Amino acid sequence: MVRAVTAAALRSPSSADDAASRHIDASDGTPEWRWAQCSRLQALPEMSAGALVPEGGRVVVVAPHPDDEILAAGGLLSLATALGRPAVLVAVTDGTASHPGSTRWPAGRLHAERPQESLAALTALGVQPQALIRLGLPDGGLREAEDDLARQLQPLLHPSDVVVTTWRLDGHPDHEATGRATVQAAAAAGARCLEAAVWAWHWAQPGDERLPWNRAFRLLLPAAVVQRKQAAMAAFASQIQPDPSTGAPPVLRQSTLARAGRPFEVFFDAAP
Repeated sequence: MVRAVTAAALRSPSSADDAASRHIDASDGTPEWRWAQCSRLQALPEMSAGALVPEGGRVVVVAPHPDDEILAAGGLLSLATALGRPAVLVAVTDGTASHPGSTRWPAGRLHAERPQESLAALTALGVQPQALIRLGLPDGGLREAEDDLARQLQPLLHPSDVVVTTWRLDGHPDHEATGRATVQAAAAAGARCLEAAVWAWHWAQPGDERLPWNRAFRLLLPAAVVQRKQAAMAAFASQIQPDPSTGAPPVLRQSTLARAGRPFEVFFDAAP
């Protein structure tokens, strides 16, 4: 999820909107129990996986970092696969910048380990490992690689695809750049595009008007799918364990892992 991004990068505008209002701090952010009490969230319209990804279509998840695919759409990947819909995961980066200064998790080890974690997570969801496509773009540098990402994505997409990516105003520069590039590529391919909040659940508040509630809907997840999603998150050992070489806490915070236990996922239909 969060990667090695300087404070200056997090504060820099990544859209016409004021990025400072989407600040990602070092806290656990808005606790999940508060989101569980959010009436606006609970009142969102619901859609089934079969209706969302019709027969003959694919679900394509474009994730800026390994683990974002599970946090954003792990339940959808599992449900769609169970329905016989092909699934594709486009891993934009290999997540090599998640542990700055670490001797336990140097970039070379992360380059080897993080894709294997994603493969294990896909297996936990029931998704075939050949679903993974790695682009190898620079972790922490997607704003500069945005045009290249859009060019690489477009030929991978079909008009019948349902493409899921991170929200263009999610608060993390890599997430926002991936969202913009994916929306552009999906539009060029004639595919439906959905955005998912990952970091926004951290900095936003229940009922927050900065979230596009008018474009949002919920995908309900059966208990068995929630368990698969949680098992998939457990595959990311590099992200859920503290780093003894630097004293850093786990990259994935408890509040983030708690959100992986929601009995639904929220998506925004991409607007122009």
